[in-house]
Amino acid sequence: MAASLGFDVQIKAATAAATAKLNATSGNGTQSFSDRAHKQAVDFEATYLNSMFEHMFTDIKGDGPLGAGPGVGVWRSFLTNEYAKSFAKAGGIGIASQVYKSLMAHQEAHAK
Repeated sequence: MAASLGFDVQIKAATAAATAKLNATSGNGTQSFSDRAHKQAVDFEATYLNSMFEHMFTDIKGDGPLGAGPGVGVWRSFLTNEYAKSFAKAGGIGIASQVYKSLMAHQEAHAK
């Protein structure tokens, strides 16, 4: 239960920060708020997944996809980052859709 409370707080904080960033981004008018919100939601999920993937690969030594050596940690972080981005763009685990809904609800409430 405590873990979910912490996650809810993180989602709310991320939503508020993303909404502020989206409102501050004027751009050139080619992207709607909805498009930018969706991109921010997918980026947030990719960041979360990257953190989870890094923990999954922590104990892999020489038998991993990059072998063993002094630079493996750096290359492994690049690999997990790309895995996370790819996974999030393909639909992820549902975090992006929840963050997107929250961003849109926050925007509607702010517009009133």
